[in-house]
Amino acid sequence: MITMKDIRRHCSEKKGVIEDFPFDTSTLVFRVGPRIFLLTDIDAETLRINLKCDPFLSLELRGRYPQITPGYHMNKKHWNTVLLDGAIPDNEVYRLIDHSYELVLGGLKRRDRERVEAM
Repeated sequence: MITMKDIRRHCSEKKGVIEDFPFDTSTLVFRVGPRIFLLTDIDAETLRINLKCDPFLSLELRGRYPQITPGYHMNKKHWNTVLLDGAIPDNEVYRLIDHSYELVLGGLKRRDRERVEAM
């Protein structure tokens, strides 16, 4: 089962990723350039992460895994909340984190994307 430590390690291996707490002291945010690709509440009893996702893939994932729901406090079309209780295979969770990162990276302004890619 994936832990917060695993998420931090996986995200830190990506170019241009920074962590911060822009909203409060418990909502940890991972950004690529200036944009968020993953959020989580570090104080929650059960680990959940919010990830950006292609809308069509979101529908498929929500149908396949009851642990994937529309993004809590996010745009429900473009974000999912993923409950990390061990039911979703670890490699699938990492794939979803990578997908979110790539979507956000691809949506950056060219100047910001080039800065990240040059790192």
